Amino acid sequence: MKTKILIAPLLLTLCCGATELRAGPPDREQEFTAKYKAAYEARDTATLYSFLYTEGANPMALGFYKMMMTNGTGEKISKIELLDLTPQETKEAAGVQDGPGGMKTRLPIQPTKKLKITIETKNGDNTSSSTSESFVAEKDGKFVIPVPVTVK
Repeated sequence: MKTKILIAPLLLTLCCGATELRAGPPDREQEFTAKYKAAYEARDTATLYSFLYTEGANPMALGFYKMMMTNGTGEKISKIELLDLTPQETKEAAGVQDGPGGMKTRLPIQPTKKLKITIETKNGDNTSSSTSESFVAEKDGKFVIPVPVTVK
């Protein structure tokens, strides 16, 4: 009888703990996308640059990432998503790429997601849409956009 009394609270604790673990990542993802969107729409380049993982980054690649990140800042983001990578994207992210000036580069940490941003612009009767994507990794419990490093 005492065993049953002790097992019930233990099971309840485990179930509640599992629920909290499942709820954590989507909350962090939502926080990341909300912070990114707010910084982009406010032209807050310092916050945007804080998302970059720059350890060992190729200087030309870093300049390119910063330029692409701030291109169009201040415009309204119509859709922002943090998506899981497909197997093909995972393979691509792990490989060596051609970098600036013909150098070979690779990402310094393995991405697990991609940030997909859609911006719609209306000009009179015309509407245009642009979409950009960036690989996203986790480092020290934080989502970051890894900047390529030169392969030696």
